[in-house]
Amino acid sequence: MRAVRGEPVPHTPVWYMRQAGRSLPEYRRVREGTGMLESCMDPDLVTEITLQPVRRYGVDAAIFFSDIVLPLKAVGVDLDIKPGVGPVVATPVRTLADVEAIPDLVPEHVPYVTQAVRQLVAELGETPLIGFAGAPFTVASYLVEGGPSREHALTKAMMWGAPEVWDALMSKISGIAAAYLEVQVAAGASAVQLFDSWAGALTPGDYAASVQPYSAGVLARAGELGVPRIHFGVGTANLLGLMAEAGADVVGVDWRSPLGTAIGQVGDRAVQGNLDPTLVFAPTGVMTRRAAEVIEAGRAARGHVFNLGHGVLPSTDPDQLARLTEFVQSYELGQDS
Repeated sequence: MRAVRGEPVPHTPVWYMRQAGRSLPEYRRVREGTGMLESCMDPDLVTEITLQPVRRYGVDAAIFFSDIVLPLKAVGVDLDIKPGVGPVVATPVRTLADVEAIPDLVPEHVPYVTQAVRQLVAELGETPLIGFAGAPFTVASYLVEGGPSREHALTKAMMWGAPEVWDALMSKISGIAAAYLEVQVAAGASAVQLFDSWAGALTPGDYAASVQPYSAGVLARAGELGVPRIHFGVGTANLLGLMAEAGADVVGVDWRSPLGTAIGQVGDRAVQGNLDPTLVFAPTGVMTRRAAEVIEAGRAARGHVFNLGHGVLPSTDPDQLARLTEFVQSYELGQDS
């Protein structure tokens, strides 16, 4: 929390996106036979999965175990997460009527989230819990495409060709995402992350005109809660300045961007990242040498939270991630930095 606020820290704090994920054997055991969305709706299971990497690695923050499409499922959208595929929507959104059929999210839709966050805050003690939501563009792409897409052709066609439908859809999703974060913060989350998996598919002009205002709306509502806001996207080297301007206190940087370059793009803000997730498959000395480069680069920022440049890969060796965590936490910064 000190790092995200730009205050001095004794060591660079570290947590990992998808840190429970499919790489932990205890995660695989507890999830066995239980679907992803079903898991996200079980407060005890959410609590256990969120705590697993904190117990194993001693990371400096927990990330709430959820999925970006869970709020849509909660308000009644007919979707499921199919193994090996991802979120699949039964009836994709095409018209204003389709958008209007989606209810707004209220706390009563997600009582299991409130319960899980409260349980986690009680268990975590001094370790902060980061709340989580999918950003409007990424969630919209699932709704419009009907599932994962490489090209996002239907999504962009709506954005360019049916601006009134696009505005209604993005406004709807923004409201749902903001409400979802508000539920988590009200129950005790210390910070929030808005995750834009597919924003890298956009040009800066399209992002600024058709996406940034909606992400900014979510982050503005989160800002009213008084918690730090992390904004992360994948493949967003050309969007980092715009993502920062959307209202982020911390800008997450994926592994494709040199951290020093990214710091120059985001202004007087903290950064998060950004070791290549595949470096945990390299020899330990190579991994830690590259981690040291990331830590050193991060010292130029207002604040720095060490993370991978995207989620932990399923085949990651948990022992290697433990070694990385220990290295980052023991890395000497000299004076509090």
